[in-house]
Amino acid sequence: MNKHKNLPLPFSHLFSEMTTLSVKPGHRFTLPDWHTNSHLISADAERQRSASHQVRQEARALRNETNNQTKWDEHDNQTRLAERISSVNRWKETLDKCLADIDAEIDALAKVKEAAERALQAKNLPLDVSIECLTLRESRRAIDVVRDPVEEELHKEVKVIDKAKRQLQQRVNEAFEQLRLLQEARQQLSCDHRCKMEALEIDRMCLSLNVNSPNISFKVNPTRVPDGTTALDEWEQNSQCNKERAEAEMKASTELREATVLAIAQTNNELEAQRVATEFALRKRIRDLERAYDELKWQEQNSLEEIAEMEEDIRRLEEDLRRKTQDLKVAHTRLETRTYRPNMELCRDQVQYGLTDEVHQLEGTIRALKQKLAESQHALDALYRQLHRIQTDTGYKASSLVLDNKCMDSRRKLVVPAEKFVPEVDAFNRTTNRALKNGQLELA
Repeated sequence: MNKHKNLPLPFSHLFSEMTTLSVKPGHRFTLPDWHTNSHLISADAERQRSASHQVRQEARALRNETNNQTKWDEHDNQTRLAERISSVNRWKETLDKCLADIDAEIDALAKVKEAAERALQAKNLPLDVSIECLTLRESRRAIDVVRDPVEEELHKEVKVIDKAKRQLQQRVNEAFEQLRLLQEARQQLSCDHRCKMEALEIDRMCLSLNVNSPNISFKVNPTRVPDGTTALDEWEQNSQCNKERAEAEMKASTELREATVLAIAQTNNELEAQRVATEFALRKRIRDLERAYDELKWQEQNSLEEIAEMEEDIRRLEEDLRRKTQDLKVAHTRLETRTYRPNMELCRDQVQYGLTDEVHQLEGTIRALKQKLAESQHALDALYRQLHRIQTDTGYKASSLVLDNKCMDSRRKLVVPAEKFVPEVDAFNRTTNRALKNGQLELA
């Protein structure tokens, strides 16, 4: 204020009033503080610019690196998709050829089967049947209805025709079964082919996608492994197995066609069979039946003992399975209960690993027990089926023994050669008027 003392009074008064009005109460900083603040601001600005420059450089480097990585990843995946499409397409072409081959084989086998059926039908020659013993032996049941030397002696022509029919019927049945197997193999090939066509369509669509595609979007958990996912080796093995099975079935079909054609030729050329002494043949058959009957009774006893042991083992397996299930419930409960530990206490400690291992071990044990229990049940069912079969066959053998012993009393009628036997008029219907039942001649 001292430098304003020489001003005129009015101005001095006015300046005094203005000075009084501009003075503000409070703390005043010193000039060094002001300079220090300016230097600090400048220094902070330099640091921030330097930091910003560093961040910008790092961001540019990151952008370049990520752009390159993204481009290479996309290129690699494009290449992988193209290779996958090529691989699937090669398999599709292989399946195309396999399907064409199996279709041709099915047609060829169907024609041979029709030829065998026509040959079988052509074997319905006129046969005269009037022997009491033959009628008795037709009362045999199931597997015991066989063409043995006893009937060969009585009816040579019947034996020849029946043998031819059985051979041809067997080939027809085998051809029918082989056609079914070929159809199954073809169905598997067709299913695999359709799946590969769909996979090709999907992969080609994926290969065509880019950032400008209209139908791209974020998906929920796209990196998950879907249920039913298989490994590449499994995929390859599945197609290889389908192809190998089809080739095996086609090979078996070719062999069956050759065997069927041979059987047709043989049955057309076979006219006679060996004659066997009726008495020797019948007594031999009775001895065979007695041995078979004794064997069946022995097998029945052993089967009953095995069934009892198997049922006891199944009971023990079920008990073990129940105990292991309870143990698994305990382990599950422990694991679930420990999930409620608070905050940092919810850690994967040794107890957690131990319980997890225990659960996996118990689950594996339960699966093994269930599998073994199922195998045991299956074995038990098979034993029961076999026991029923043994008991049924035992009844067949007992019935056949009775019938063959009755045939011993009627063997006088069996010594008459078939070509010299003249039946009474209307005693039997002609063979051409009879139907075939299960591939066997049905006598009136």
